[in-house]
Amino acid sequence: MPMKRRVFAILLALGAVAAHAEPRLYLATEHSPPSSMLEDGRVVGIGTDKVREMMARAGIAYTIELLPWKRAYTAARERADACVYSTTRTPEREALFKWIGPTDEADWVLVARAGSGIQPRSLDEARRYTIGTYNGDVRDQYLRERGFKVDPAPDDLINPKKLMMGRIDLWAAGLRRGGNLLERHGWDKQLVRVLTFNQIRVYLACNPGVPDAMVARMNAALDSMRHDGTMRRIERNYENWVQAPAGAKH
Repeated sequence: MPMKRRVFAILLALGAVAAHAEPRLYLATEHSPPSSMLEDGRVVGIGTDKVREMMARAGIAYTIELLPWKRAYTAARERADACVYSTTRTPEREALFKWIGPTDEADWVLVARAGSGIQPRSLDEARRYTIGTYNGDVRDQYLRERGFKVDPAPDDLINPKKLMMGRIDLWAAGLRRGGNLLERHGWDKQLVRVLTFNQIRVYLACNPGVPDAMVARMNAALDSMRHDGTMRRIERNYENWVQAPAGAKH
């Protein structure tokens, strides 16, 4: 048996013995289609499906709740049994959590209105513009800390509408590597990517109170999913996903 599979099998066996003494994990996430969203009352999406498969392989009991990002993040900071996804791993956050992943990769991109003539060659050149952000998320914090003029929204998908209405000059978007968010929403003719200013990986971030043995099993399960193609299969399941219009029933 290959070494990685042997280690994974041992971790699962140890997990089965210890499962009765382990906490049921509380997992929190935000509404961020197609990574995480509600369909028929159930949290689904690319990131969610990866997390659910990982938890099943690791043999860990859990619940998932969809919350505004600030509440989801705060829950993972304050509850010893909680984790939050999809969380950008930064030096400032490193010691705050135990990290499982990465579960995905993304680009931080400045998006402008087509024909606006706004084309910063660097992030510093964007200082004179008003930038739409998602209130409390890592891009919002990143730009605030560097003195940029931001206009935060309670839902990141409000920002494209603000941009098209001329209420902001740029949108600081987090776009999945290989994703097609603008095309899926029909915004690709009205909005254009003008600058990629960071490349990041996202994780399941767990409170330090989550036992190390559980963290090790989750990382081993995720590693097995990468090697057997499950991660890519989950991503392919959403390649043609389109958000239902407001008010539509699923």
